[in-house]
Amino acid sequence: MPAKTIVPPVPPRELAALATKPDYETCIGRIEAWFQQAVLDRPPVRFYKHNAQFETGEPLDRNRWPSLEARWFDTDYQLDSFESSIAGKTFHAETFPLFMPNLGPSAYSAFYAGRLEFAETTSWFEPVISDLEDHSILRGDPFASVYFQKLQEMTRAALARCGDRYWVGYTDLHAGLDCVAAWIGTEALFTAMAVEPEKLAPLLELAGRDFHRIFDWFEAMLLPARQPSITWIDIPCRGRFHVPSSDMSTMVSTEYFKRFALPGIRTEMVGMERAVFHVDGKGVARHLDVILDQPDIQAIQWVQGLGPDWPIVQWIPLLKRILAAGKSVLVDVPFEELDEFIARVPREGVFLCLGVPEGEEKHFLRRVERW
Repeated sequence: MPAKTIVPPVPPRELAALATKPDYETCIGRIEAWFQQAVLDRPPVRFYKHNAQFETGEPLDRNRWPSLEARWFDTDYQLDSFESSIAGKTFHAETFPLFMPNLGPSAYSAFYAGRLEFAETTSWFEPVISDLEDHSILRGDPFASVYFQKLQEMTRAALARCGDRYWVGYTDLHAGLDCVAAWIGTEALFTAMAVEPEKLAPLLELAGRDFHRIFDWFEAMLLPARQPSITWIDIPCRGRFHVPSSDMSTMVSTEYFKRFALPGIRTEMVGMERAVFHVDGKGVARHLDVILDQPDIQAIQWVQGLGPDWPIVQWIPLLKRILAAGKSVLVDVPFEELDEFIARVPREGVFLCLGVPEGEEKHFLRRVERW
């Protein structure tokens, strides 16, 4: 069995108190124990449905906004909608009231060039490079981008309004291979890997060049306001926290993963005190041994697919493999499978995401406490 991962202590960070979550200190203690594959009183539990923002869209009010983009860019609307969604809610266990400034998963790519196209609940990015030897369109300053400026505006506005009601996090930052895929398109990416890999090197370098400058920019806004280091995965940390990922690697060999994705992931991890790697399905999981070998990653978020990838109990051998490698795991478990899951998996190092009927949270917490 591999040696247990040594997780160094995080630097102290005083956090803004939450009237909506008075037990936040205890909850963060459970999370820090989880990073260490330890348990204080019970494993951490997130009732994720209670902190959702826009699970479904709503019709566009043309009298208020001329386009969906205008609605996404309406900072007051975004904050009003979020605040309405958490009003009167009880945040059970390790579920936290979090506002994350958000323009969709490809905002980082759009900092450099191109436009985001907006749908009701997400956005996408059309490729901007057709000639892999011509990167001139990407030479702009990412900090001058309208998308960066809007996310900065949303962050400042949220910090001015949050008070003791909610925390403010930093936006989803997809650098590395996923960023290059957005710039050139997935077909061109995979073709280049096979026939002209040398042309990807400067693009991969550019995709990671400004990552820490951008991360630090938001950190410099959030840290003085006593916000935790926290993003879309809703795990607060007193130290610098990141969620590395490489969703494009679901379609490549492990050899290509190590060659094209891993260097960027390692670059992103420099200076981070805590990290949870987002393993998006069994395609990414083929690279799990390589991911588990990375000492700066303390935990894995396992995201199974749909249809035949359920039930979750079929993935218990994979989860045990993660735990045996000294890494903790974040996993969605349907409440119908909870008893079997608890009976078959050790509790140390497991963070449960439970979607349960509203009003039954305490009942399921008691079941977890008996684990």
